[in-house]
Amino acid sequence: MINERNYTLMCDFYELTMANGYFLAGKADQICYFDVFYRTTPDNGGYAIACGLEEIVKYIKNLHFDEEDIEFLRKKGIFDEGFLESLKDFHFTGDLYSVKEGTPIFPKEPVMIIKSRAIEAQFLETFVLSEFNHQTLIATKSNRIVRAADGRAVSEFGARRAHGAEAATIGARAAYIAGCASTSNTLTDQYYGVPSGGTMAHSWVQMFSSEYEAFKAYCESYPNNVILLIDTYHVLTDGVPNAIKAFDEVLKPMGKRPVGVRIDSGDIAYLSKKVRKMLDNAGYNDCKIFVSNSLDEYIIRDLLLQGAKIDCFGVGERLITSKSDPVFDGVYKLCAVENDGKIIPKIKISENTGKITTPHFKKLYRLFDKENNKAIADLIAIHDEAIDFSKPIELFDPEAIWKRKVVEEYYAEELLVKVFENGKLIYDLPSTKQIRDYCLAQVDNLWDEVKRFENPHNYYVDLTQKLYDLKKDMLK
Repeated sequence: MINERNYTLMCDFYELTMANGYFLAGKADQICYFDVFYRTTPDNGGYAIACGLEEIVKYIKNLHFDEEDIEFLRKKGIFDEGFLESLKDFHFTGDLYSVKEGTPIFPKEPVMIIKSRAIEAQFLETFVLSEFNHQTLIATKSNRIVRAADGRAVSEFGARRAHGAEAATIGARAAYIAGCASTSNTLTDQYYGVPSGGTMAHSWVQMFSSEYEAFKAYCESYPNNVILLIDTYHVLTDGVPNAIKAFDEVLKPMGKRPVGVRIDSGDIAYLSKKVRKMLDNAGYNDCKIFVSNSLDEYIIRDLLLQGAKIDCFGVGERLITSKSDPVFDGVYKLCAVENDGKIIPKIKISENTGKITTPHFKKLYRLFDKENNKAIADLIAIHDEAIDFSKPIELFDPEAIWKRKVVEEYYAEELLVKVFENGKLIYDLPSTKQIRDYCLAQVDNLWDEVKRFENPHNYYVDLTQKLYDLKKDMLK
């Protein structure tokens, strides 16, 4: 999506005023380090799913000011002419580190680090957060919905309820990465290879003189992929009998079998049980039941608890907008600068303790239990800190340091990979399918207690003692 348009000016205006100010103050070329992290998990969940890196990479590769952009800024009348001239050669020259897309992430840990000239690193803030926050939000919500479906396929149906065409297309990609099986959005299929599909709307049925004629015509048109929408009039007295009649009279003589029927309204739990019995009695026990209609993880969970006979879920508005908690609070904060090649840590202090940042250029590790490969905790360290992971390690809660635990029989993996080095892309972007497979495997490495919808276990993100002491001293 990003390749089609120059998004350079999709930024908060203060990124430009600061850039101009850095230029005038002689700080444009000062190397600095920014962390991307988030503070709270949507829906009070146990974790989020990192998403959006691919679009950020495309943006950075295409980052430039064309003559039209510079002339637009010149007419604002507040920018130095030397600064405007410098924008003609503006491009990213720094380093970018990131967790892989699809990684489960937790509050307050750096999931992306930008090291670059101040004038570049500052400028990336708006777009990076916009892309990361949106896609991570949708991926996180989608993963909850997929887990609620308990192995049944979930299709993303939200294009017409999304906040614009790009949100629909990118959101469908995020949903697929998090575990959805397919999307209704054809453009997401074309751009990202996410399987798209769909059959009919109620209008198809209404176009014909009868529901049976509509079903008959559809079976004749698509005999290998028949899914009939059976609730235009009445599911049990009209929809199912007409569907069975069309299956018998059109598909059966061809030697074909129907794929399924879809219910889009009414008491889905009750209807699905009745429909299942009617289909089975007619000899179509292999005909699947698809359902849609304002679903989310809680409704899906309740339907299955009520014994609903459902094979596949189509989820739209509550997924693509993350309706129950529609804001992801990822932030972009300065954590260090360089003076004469020496890294100087920086910290933001606030009366709101949740907004106090962790200083310095850092590394992020995930510790896994050797016996079952389950994630134990994440550990944030200073970038050049030597840690012997072959020995037992003591972890502690940075918010309650008396909570300590010695971990043995574990292994550690570094989560941040270098994506850009000196402005050049050095990371091979995986396919969307590869990201999805990675995501589902990583989620499987989390304890079930962390994955609870309500009151999940608090997964700890710890600081090394050296980093904790640095932060404590800076606060003093």
